Amino acid sequence: MEKVRSYKDLKVWQKGADLALEVYVLSKNFPKDELYGLTSQLRRAAISIPSNIAEGSERKAVRDFLRFVRIASGSLAEVETQLYMAFRLGYIAEGEYQNVQPLMAEIGRMLNGFANNLAEQLATGDRLLATS
Repeated sequence: MEKVRSYKDLKVWQKGADLALEVYVLSKNFPKDELYGLTSQLRRAAISIPSNIAEGSERKAVRDFLRFVRIASGSLAEVETQLYMAFRLGYIAEGEYQNVQPLMAEIGRMLNGFANNLAEQLATGDRLLATS
């Protein structure tokens, strides 16, 4: 794993933040009666992705970081499902839905690779995150 000074240097955190911003834009015009339903849940799930990466990186233990990366991966699955439902309900256009798909797929691959890397570190006996 490449050494980083901050979670902000992690590409997966940056892409997660991009997705969270995109979700806010996409959900801006959801019906008002969804404010405390789908809109809120979707936004919380999207923000959870970079937030869990950030929190996990600050724990300084590989096992903890891996747990938070897996939580971020679960949050990504929530976002994917909720955006699908928003599309099916007609809250976002097909083009908008299709445009966000590549970013979600990229984040999914990145989180999976990151989790595998951290699991490998654990398997080789590394318990603490490398710091620069």
